[in-house]
Amino acid sequence: MTDPDRLEEVITAYETTLYRAALAVLGDAHEAEDAVQDAFLRYWEKAPDFPDAAHERAWLLAVTVNGCKSRLRSPWRRRTAPLLDTYPAADREERELLEAVQALPPRDRAVIHLYYYEGYQTAEIAAMTGQREGTVRSRLSRARDKLRRLLKGEPE
Repeated sequence: MTDPDRLEEVITAYETTLYRAALAVLGDAHEAEDAVQDAFLRYWEKAPDFPDAAHERAWLLAVTVNGCKSRLRSPWRRRTAPLLDTYPAADREERELLEAVQALPPRDRAVIHLYYYEGYQTAEIAAMTGQREGTVRSRLSRARDKLRRLLKGEPE
C-alpha cells in the first residue's frame, strides 16, 4: 500500500470493530491493541484489493481473529496474568454478561463475538475462522448453553 491517507481511512473505519473482536478473543486490553496493530500492519504489507467495504472488513476481522489465536498459543501468554478485576460496563447486568463471556474458552468467545456483536452469519464465521459451518453452529450452541449456566450460577 502506498497511500498513507487510505491506511488512515481504514484505521479510522475499523479500529473499534477490530479492537472489540480482539478483546473478546484475548480478554486483555493491551494484547488486543497489539493484535489490532498487527492486523493493520498486515493490511499495509499485503495491500489487498477488495471489491467492497464488506470484504475489506471481513478480511481485517479474519486476520485479527487468526492473530489472536496465534497469541493464545504463544508460550508467553501462559506467563501473564490479567490486570482487571472487573470489566468496564454501563451497569451491573452488562458487567455480569461481559464477565460470563470472558469466562468462556477463547474459541467460544470468538464465535459469540462475531455472531452477536459483529452480526456475522455462521457461514461467514466459518469462512473467517477456517472451520466448517456445522462446527461453528455447534460451538455457538454450546457457548450459549455455557453462558446460560454461568449467568444462572449453575455448575458446568
